[in-house]
Amino acid sequence: MLEARQILQERYQLKQKLGQNAGRQTWLAEDLATEPKEPVIVKLLAFGDRFQWEDLKLFEREADVLKNLSHPCIPKYRDYFSIDDRILWFTLVQEFIPGSSLKELLNQGRKFSEQEVRKFATDVLEILNYLHSLIPPVLHRDIKPSNLILGEDNQIYVVDFGAVQDKATAPGGTFTVVGTYGYTPIEQFGGRAVPASDIYALGASLIHLVTGTAPADLPQRNMRIQFSDRTNLSPQFVRWLEGMTEPDVEQRFKTATQALEALNSRLVSQSSFLVSQPHGSRVQLKKTASQLEIKIPARGLQFSDSFLIFFVTVWYGFLITSGFVLYPFLLLHWIAGLFPLTLLILPAFGEVYIYFNHDYFFIVWKLFGHHYRRQQGNTSAIHNVYINREPISSNNKPLMCVTVEAGTQKYKFGSFSPELADAERKWLVREIKEWLGLQ
Repeated sequence: MLEARQILQERYQLKQKLGQNAGRQTWLAEDLATEPKEPVIVKLLAFGDRFQWEDLKLFEREADVLKNLSHPCIPKYRDYFSIDDRILWFTLVQEFIPGSSLKELLNQGRKFSEQEVRKFATDVLEILNYLHSLIPPVLHRDIKPSNLILGEDNQIYVVDFGAVQDKATAPGGTFTVVGTYGYTPIEQFGGRAVPASDIYALGASLIHLVTGTAPADLPQRNMRIQFSDRTNLSPQFVRWLEGMTEPDVEQRFKTATQALEALNSRLVSQSSFLVSQPHGSRVQLKKTASQLEIKIPARGLQFSDSFLIFFVTVWYGFLITSGFVLYPFLLLHWIAGLFPLTLLILPAFGEVYIYFNHDYFFIVWKLFGHHYRRQQGNTSAIHNVYINREPISSNNKPLMCVTVEAGTQKYKFGSFSPELADAERKWLVREIKEWLGLQ
């Protein structure tokens, strides 16, 4: 039986047992061959009653992969051997990383800010980029808070390569299901792990950090982890995490580089100049991580409407008092008066309501509280938001409106009923693009 102070291979002296589970033990030890004596991690797999050959296969693979890795944030391989201490033990020795796992910090009640989690995300993505760029790619397959160490140097380290895969499973071949429920994407449970599988596991781990709740304990909708209502994260970072944990592997970030570029682009947009709501604007905007609501209220009658009010009053007053004289043409005159009446009523009493969530968006035009026009589209299809200045008349006067491009369709508002000021259009374009993550 292994015990503290025992020396293995005449070199590694066991100091403290760190973990034990189903024929496995993990010890903190000292390497007596170094001066000063360096701490190391000794992982052991017992050849006993619960032994399975597949476990040995994974154990040996971990040793082989670690032996060929060279990254400052991955523990260095030291040794691999077997010992016979009444039980045959297969032994892997690797560098010890001083620090605490993110799982330990969570258990201690540690709260992580968005800035901290972004830093962790960047560090781990750079490590994954290194692993996935190797030939063949190395897939960790068990990224989770307990396997992410926050070192004493404030650097994140990726540890425990016990589930590592260094080559693709051949079609029709056998595979071992590895990973941890809640952090493992569906395709990995089917034996088809790809680089995007590690991306999902990292995203789920980051969600654990920002909510304090394991992803397996969070509600799901259409297999998507629902977490935005439990955080105070910026909408951009929420959408990025949703991209990391997209259930459909084809819709998820494909590579660590792609995920890192998306994260950095959002960081840039946050630090850039923000257009604030213009002073005096009556536009109402409510923004959360899951939805964006905009209401452009009716402006009411203004002094500039005086001429139209006078004209409409005179026109219809004349029609009413002269109805019998103009009877043959009465209907045509009433219809002709509708155009100036519309120019008066719609801008004065019309309202526009714009709503976005992560699935769809719609724009509704109202008059006296009643809908008279509606447009709807898919949020995922939106690829641009801008101020439209296209000429629309012979005098080349541009139509000034906010335009949302989704696929081949253009959805416009803010030019009429009611009209927005140019400063309001710029502000709304900025707010919509930021919420969509299009900056």
